[in-house]
Parts: sequence; structure tokens; C-alpha cells
Amino acid sequence: MKAKLTATAALMMASALALSACGGNTSGATAGSGDAGNSLDGRGPITYVQGKDNNNVVRPLIDKWNAAHPNEKVTFKEQTDQADQQHDDLVQHFQAKDTGYDVVAVDLVWTAEFAAKSWLQPLKDKMAIDTAGMLPSTVKGASYQGTLYAAPESSDGGILYYRKDLVPTPPKTWDEMMSMCSIAKANNIGCYAGQFSKYEGLTVNASEAINSAGGSVLDKDGKPSLNTPEAKTGLENLARAYADGNIPTEAVTFQEEQGRQAFQDGKLLFHRNWPYLYKLATTEGSSKVADKLGMTALPGTDGPGASSLGGHNVGVNVYSKNKATAADFLKFITSEESQRFFATQGSLAPVLTKLYEDKELVAKLPYLPVLKTSIENAVPRPVTPFYPAVTKAIQENAYSAIKGEKTVESALSDMQKSIESASAGQ
Repeated sequence: MKAKLTATAALMMASALALSACGGNTSGATAGSGDAGNSLDGRGPITYVQGKDNNNVVRPLIDKWNAAHPNEKVTFKEQTDQADQQHDDLVQHFQAKDTGYDVVAVDLVWTAEFAAKSWLQPLKDKMAIDTAGMLPSTVKGASYQGTLYAAPESSDGGILYYRKDLVPTPPKTWDEMMSMCSIAKANNIGCYAGQFSKYEGLTVNASEAINSAGGSVLDKDGKPSLNTPEAKTGLENLARAYADGNIPTEAVTFQEEQGRQAFQDGKLLFHRNWPYLYKLATTEGSSKVADKLGMTALPGTDGPGASSLGGHNVGVNVYSKNKATAADFLKFITSEESQRFFATQGSLAPVLTKLYEDKELVAKLPYLPVLKTSIENAVPRPVTPFYPAVTKAIQENAYSAIKGEKTVESALSDMQKSIESASAGQ
């Protein structure tokens, strides 16, 4: 999620850029088939669609573009801050081959779905963009079956925030973190919380737990692989921590904002969240942890764990008439200047590797080195054209396992069956 999508919109994930389209009335194209009958050379005004611009980074950039491109102006269509509504809006316009959307912000987990349905223009040949300086994980997250279908616009990775006044040396493993919960108990505060409400954030957290224990939700062929000792260990870590009280009872209601507020109020020792928390926790007057905030990589089995990769991609609607302009706008969005602006003005994680080592930028955003480690170890949420059904299966069963309503084994077995059914039935 950055990335907030919904509540995750506070996460930088909420910044979905939408590529969509003009013209084109052919149908039945296969993934990678290209331009749906339209030229790749078209130039002219385009519409840029994305989720709510909570950080006010999109409008200034569009103003800059428009000043330099009077004959190829971009109109900004702002969606809501609810990820599911953003997704459904894009689907409706794609299905209608709508000519009113040209460039769209696509949440990381929608890229495979939209590419498989031939709604995004492959970024190759005339549409190619330079990805050499980008974090490899962001390029992978914008690709489907080996082809780039969108431009990485912003990335994101989970970070473990902790109270450095109570924990001088942060934990490197899950077991080490759990052993420190006695510190939380001695100070009458909760030990650990992430995003455990039954929504997309739980898919993120459950996937991280499974991946960090050496398991995976899907195997390299896209098949569910949840009936493994590693997947059991990962989900069991969460279920046991909740049963032991190391994850407070109220944490199963937490989305990003509820957890952030609890941590800022001094009620948690450890908290998993996205980078956006840093600025708020260190600048809001009500924060009780402004000068006590520590940051480190998520803990794994033997070292850094595997964060769920967050972020957004920017794609071009396959039916757009002005694809040459759209391609240039993608290059503008991913330029170093734009990426630096996203980072400093919106706390969005850049996709360019060099910015994580930029001394001036790190001085302003000290979490960047930790974030880089997080992103480098990140694993995308399940990459599948059937993502909506997959995430529902993960959320429902992980929630039941954490609350003790199902055994971990039963939850993983049901998760496996639901994902197999979703894949077979679509």
C-alpha cells in the first residue's frame, strides 16, 4: 500500500496516477498486442487520472508541464482517495474504451490485471522508457510476463518504527522483537502493531509475515503455495503474538492511521508502517515520540524481513489517441527532477536508485537509507490477473487465523483453495 491506498491513501499508495484513453474501437486484443489499432505517434492534449492528490504534488507538476507544452496540455482528473473506487472507475472506463482517459495512475497490484486484459500500452519500441537507473524491484512491479506495461512513479516499503528511548538497539529478527515485548509490558504499553483490520493492509502484513519466514503466497508460476512449513511459520508468528497479547487486542481494528496515532500517542513500542509516518510523527505538536523515534528494517527470520513492495505505476491507456504525448509525460513523471519533488514535497519514495544516496536529500529525509533496505528486500503482493479475489482470500483467512477463529493450518488451506478457485473460475 505508501503509500496509503484508502487509509492507504495516506500511504503514498494513495497517489494512483491514471492512464487512460482516447479513441480506438477494436476489441479482443491479447496482452502485449500493442496499440489497439491506434498510432503510437499521436500528439495533443491528454487527461491524467489518479487518486486524490493529498500531498499536492500532482498539480504543481502538471502546471510546469503545461507551461512548457501549450499544445499538449494535461488535464488532471482526480479520483477519490478510496483504492477500490479508483480501481472500479478505471475498469469501467477501460471496458468502455473511453477516450476521456489517457494516462492513468495504477496501483502496483493492478498492473498485472490491466496488462492481462490488454488495457495498458506496452512500453517498448517507440513507447519505451529508460529504466536503467531505477530500483529493480520497481521495474519488476511495473512489468507483466517480462514486458514493461507502466512507468514506476513512486515506490514504498514497510518500516519498523520503534521507541529508541526504550530500545537502544533495534531487533533484527522477529523472535528478537518478541523477546523485547517485556519492555512494553514493563512500561504499560502495547508491544507491536501493524495493519491488521480486514482490508488491503492485512494482505500487505500477512504477505510480509509469510515472505519474511521464507514462504510465499504464489510460486514463480503464479500458483498458490500456502501449504508449506514456511507459510505456516509466518502466519503463526502473527497469530501467536495476538494470542500472547504482544499484538494488542485493539490492533485488529488498525488500518494505517489508527496504528500511526497509537504509536504517536506513545501507546506502542514497535509499529510497522510506511515512510509517511516519519514526517507526521516528528512534526505534529501532539506527537509524544517526536524525539524518541527510531527506524529500522522489518525483522525476518535471520535478518531483514521482506516488506511488501508498495507504490504506484503510471500507464498509458491502450485506446489513447495521443500516445506520443502520453509517453513523454511518463518520462517527465519519472525524471530526476520530478522524483526529487515527489520525495521532498510528498514524502513519496523515489524510484531512482541514486536519490537514496543523495546527501542533500538524505539530510531532509533521514529514513531514506532504511527505506532503500526495505525496498531492496521487498516482495510484491501476489502478481496475478485475479488480484481482487486473491487479496480477499488472504484478508479473510489471515484475519480469522490471527483472531484464533481458525487454526493457522485451516486458514492457509482455505486460502489456498480460494485462490485456486479464483484462478480457475476466471
